[in-house]
Amino acid sequence: MRTSAEGRAQFWRWPIREPRAEAVAIVLLAPILLSVAIWNRFPIIFYDTGAYLLQGLGFVFVEERSPVYSLFLFATGASLSLWLVVIVQAAMTGFVMVETARALAPRMMLPWFIVLTMALVVLTGIAWYAGQVEPDCFTAVVALAFYLLLFHAGELTRGRRIALFLIAGLAIACHPSHLVLATGLIAVAAIYWAVSRRSAREWPAVNPVLPAASLALGIVLIVASNFGYTRQIFISRAGPVFVFARLVQDGIVLRLLEETCPQSGYRLCPYKDELPRTADQWLWDSDTPFKKLKGFEGTTAESERIIFDSLRRYPLMHLRTAWHDSWKQFTLFHTGDQVEPQEWVLYPNFERFVPGQVHAYMTARQQKGEFDFLPWNTIDVPIGWISLALLAGLLVFELVRGRHREAVFLGFILIALAGNAAVCGALSNPHDRYQSRIIWIATFALGIEAAVHLSGRSRPLRLPSESGT
Repeated sequence: MRTSAEGRAQFWRWPIREPRAEAVAIVLLAPILLSVAIWNRFPIIFYDTGAYLLQGLGFVFVEERSPVYSLFLFATGASLSLWLVVIVQAAMTGFVMVETARALAPRMMLPWFIVLTMALVVLTGIAWYAGQVEPDCFTAVVALAFYLLLFHAGELTRGRRIALFLIAGLAIACHPSHLVLATGLIAVAAIYWAVSRRSAREWPAVNPVLPAASLALGIVLIVASNFGYTRQIFISRAGPVFVFARLVQDGIVLRLLEETCPQSGYRLCPYKDELPRTADQWLWDSDTPFKKLKGFEGTTAESERIIFDSLRRYPLMHLRTAWHDSWKQFTLFHTGDQVEPQEWVLYPNFERFVPGQVHAYMTARQQKGEFDFLPWNTIDVPIGWISLALLAGLLVFELVRGRHREAVFLGFILIALAGNAAVCGALSNPHDRYQSRIIWIATFALGIEAAVHLSGRSRPLRLPSESGT
């Protein structure tokens, strides 16, 4: 009989490829990823959380918020406890992280994977998003799940493939930017397939079937949820309004109004001298023309018209500002963007829909104003830049060495980061939280690559005792 000491020693020698190590890792990752929320004594709350509660628990359609994430709150038991929501989010995030490690560094020892996750919590903003009642945690999940489904589906058991397919589909449906990002990643995969099959070198095979199916699942969830609330079939009504707000900020709308009003007949013509300077002011201030024209419901049609009219008139200006905003978004990833006391906005919805959680919400560190992100970002921002630089350098190194498997992984991570920046910067407007929510995958990728070089790879990924299910 083995002694307890021998058992513990063997436990710490488990490679992540073993199902028992995989299970232990997923269980341990949940509290690690929720460490910030645990320290806060309540899940992290964002301004949008109230709208999701209104839509998911009050069953009131909110045009600018994802009905799928709202229903996710309902399904995971938000009315009982918002902790249930973030526990599920952390478990999904942890599962995808573990599967990525198993695919690329299956000999990585369980303790080192746990240490890597703890390092991510200290060095990046991952825990602020996994423990936040907001769909931002799913951005990175889309990127990592798509990588696995594209390049490693054949190495995974059927159960793991199905889980990744379902997680990816849900994550895509939880935020409009994820839908666009996923579509872009599939397009990039198609280009990769066309180029690699003509290359004289041997590149990792890509299979876009499951990612495309996840994208289709996400679209079905979105359309079905919208139909359930409105009895109408559509993907998004708010998309043109967010793009329009960015054009207000970049001066394109003002230029069009000055050059065409009053002949153009835009409803916005009488308000051209009242346009705010920023997209956020346009959307959220109480006295803007947007509010006077009845908000999302009243401005969608004209927003679409002005977008297309301005595209025809100023195509180069559109390209220049879209590039500028995408690059700006790529460089913005401070942790804690607008994570602050918010009860002045959210208290009514909390009192109405989760009254039993109001006391815990109000006594949390966040609502007491105890968050100071300056020390945090003194670490996070340099680590983000260092990770990006090392990621690019390591990509070149792997290409030179002919290690195409590793190069594809690193390149995919960089493309996902750039794609997220382009989607959020050009189709909305740059905010730190948009890139902060996904920048941690750069640091994670470096940790995985370090494990690959230190421990090597093994084939096949499946153990002989594992079934195909």
